[in-house]
Amino acid sequence: MLISVELAGILALIYFLLSHVGLYLVFKKAGLEPWKALVPFYGTFVAIKLVEKPWWWLIVYYIPFVGFIIWVGILTELLKRFGIFEFKNHAAMVVAAPVYLYLLGTKEEYKWRGNDVVHRWTKPKSREWADAISFAVILATLIRAFYIEAFTIPTSSMEKSLLVGDFLFVSKVSYGSRIPNTPIFFPFAHHTMPGTENVKSYLEWIKFPYKRVFQFGEVERNDAVVFNFPAGDTVVVQHQDRTFYQLERDYGRATLEQQFDIVARPVDKRENYIKRCVAIPGDEIEIIDTKLFVNGKEAYQAEGVQFSYLVKTDGRGFNPAELLDWEITEHRMDGPGLYFMLLTDENKERIEALPYVKRVEPINKPKGYYSDGKYGKNLIFPNDKRYDWTEDNFGPMTIPKKGTTVDLTLKNWPLYRRIVQVYEGNQVAVKDGNILINGEIATSYTFQLDYYWLMGDNRHNSQDSRFWGFVPEDHVVGKAVFVWLSLDPNRSGFDKVRWSRLFTPIAGELE
Repeated sequence: MLISVELAGILALIYFLLSHVGLYLVFKKAGLEPWKALVPFYGTFVAIKLVEKPWWWLIVYYIPFVGFIIWVGILTELLKRFGIFEFKNHAAMVVAAPVYLYLLGTKEEYKWRGNDVVHRWTKPKSREWADAISFAVILATLIRAFYIEAFTIPTSSMEKSLLVGDFLFVSKVSYGSRIPNTPIFFPFAHHTMPGTENVKSYLEWIKFPYKRVFQFGEVERNDAVVFNFPAGDTVVVQHQDRTFYQLERDYGRATLEQQFDIVARPVDKRENYIKRCVAIPGDEIEIIDTKLFVNGKEAYQAEGVQFSYLVKTDGRGFNPAELLDWEITEHRMDGPGLYFMLLTDENKERIEALPYVKRVEPINKPKGYYSDGKYGKNLIFPNDKRYDWTEDNFGPMTIPKKGTTVDLTLKNWPLYRRIVQVYEGNQVAVKDGNILINGEIATSYTFQLDYYWLMGDNRHNSQDSRFWGFVPEDHVVGKAVFVWLSLDPNRSGFDKVRWSRLFTPIAGELE
């Protein structure tokens, strides 16, 4: 059931208005002037004082989302003043406050007993723990959902700017807090219940459409952005290291459906990725011989960006300790005296300076490299044989911008089909040489969302937009702001902690 955010807001407003009508009746039983309950701000303040809570609760009450916790506290404390201390009753009050408050105010069996009954009541230890845990879970869930969340870097796709073992804080409010698409979920679980392989951690009875609130900024070029994986809407459970769509191209849909478990995930429950935003809506991008150009100018390259090289030696091998000290962690031997290495510019110079190194050759895949299908089926976006692009030579192409209209042709349709069909929810087909959108012949299309182009700083070891395309604005989670902990998986003991990276900000170069 899809419920609009506006409708949800109206229902919440009705909930609180009816609750204050109930407060009118409760105030009357408590010996207060009942009209006070109906006065905005003042009625809440009186309720807070009635249950002996500090004045600053009123301020916190009007902080978005956190205020709900204060409201829960007010309701449960009111119940206690009627001599009702059972957890089940408190839960019922939170869920159905308008009804419960009305009953408290009208039924004779409910007597106002005041604060003395609370002072005399001794809370069981089990209840103290239950209340503390419940409060902590609710607060942490709200903070995690709307303000800031901790992430870790599991792969090397952003090296050397972000390293495997980096623990990050990601700001949700930098680009606006996103209303959860699936608001009913198990706390602290992303898409799968802990200890299971494919049991969903969320319910889809209610779904909210895309909406952001309290937006303090926009995604900018060079931001390190956390986002939901666009190609993660459909997942082969047993092979989550590859996208469903690449598996489909390689093996066929029928084979996948017969042999594996396939699940569909809503936007907010898709895997979280982190990449650098290299192009924003309306930008033109092109990659020429591994160099990225945005709007005709060579783009900013983050410090520590890596590329792949073939290294030829005189037959001697490398000192592993030396490579580790230089943080060259991605390398392999491809033959006698022949090595594949991912290197920063600085490390490339170090390798070239070694006396036993004969040459260091950059890997640069020209257009047409994949055209014969020898190296994979349509690996590169738009994953269509009509485009002979590679990760090193790509485009030119313009990033779609909300409100912009493009002409549609059979040639450019592979670029935009997924946008029109999946991200913006239209029925599409190609029939008799015509593109059909919702059953009508379409020769143009106006984008409903903004889109971004995101790439890893480790350019030759990163699954990014070059492989699966545009990132819609509704997939953007937040902005990576700083590293609070960094653990080196290649070291142990005291050396395992990368002390120099602790509490370091994450920032892209401004243009």
